[in-house]
Amino acid sequence: MEVFKLNNTQTIPAVGFGVFLIPNNGPTYEATLAALKAGYRHIDTAAAYMNETDVGKAIKDKRDQLVIEGHLCTIWRNDQYLRTRKIDEVKEGFNDLLTRLQTDYIDIGMIHYIDAQSDFDEVFNGEIIKYALSLKKQGIIKYLGISSHNPNIAIKAVKTGLIDVILFSINPCYDMLPPSEDVDDLWNDENYEKPLINIDPVRQELYELCQSQEVAITVMKAFGGGDLLDEKLSPFKVKMTPLQCIHYALTRPGVVSVMAGSHTIAQM
Repeated sequence: MEVFKLNNTQTIPAVGFGVFLIPNNGPTYEATLAALKAGYRHIDTAAAYMNETDVGKAIKDKRDQLVIEGHLCTIWRNDQYLRTRKIDEVKEGFNDLLTRLQTDYIDIGMIHYIDAQSDFDEVFNGEIIKYALSLKKQGIIKYLGISSHNPNIAIKAVKTGLIDVILFSINPCYDMLPPSEDVDDLWNDENYEKPLINIDPVRQELYELCQSQEVAITVMKAFGGGDLLDEKLSPFKVKMTPLQCIHYALTRPGVVSVMAGSHTIAQM
């Protein structure tokens, strides 16, 4: 799989910047400037509502040098992020995203967080997919994607033929677990008490399908929210390095980039 390119010439580094973990009202402007200086060119803004205005200020003069992952179906209500499937709110949230980022297009438009079959049916049989495809037709988004933690749902999305990109949770622990509609299963300690010796076959099927169909995978939760970097929190009870986690994700078929989250500029 090739990494994303700008104007068919500039290759985007395979490690991107995940804004979400920067605390709300935290040093997002400074962190984004530091990320750009360090060479990051791929930015994911999932659920980072309070930070998007600062990201927009930081990228304003470099917009054509960046690949931005922006999410559809997210809104901010009562000082918290919410997922929505109400089409009026979806449109409101996406237009607000464009305003906050000071841009008139998003490189990768991610339909946010589809883990359940009922949710998949609602999205792909209703107004949301029609709206997303219309944005793509107009060039307001360049590539269409979904984010998911469930390989069964991600496989179904690829097989629609409508999806260019999957934002998926990949790390050595999660890859051992079978599909689930409950994202909490990924970090439930009880699920790691039984012997786990190989990658789950459905996850392997997803990665190989994406590779064969040229659907790009961008990776979230490569560090397991930081748990894999701490031997006390890791399900393996062994501390991994950030480089080991990134290397693991990038060696999965179909993967083109890892969105590395950081709580601080120093971590980044």
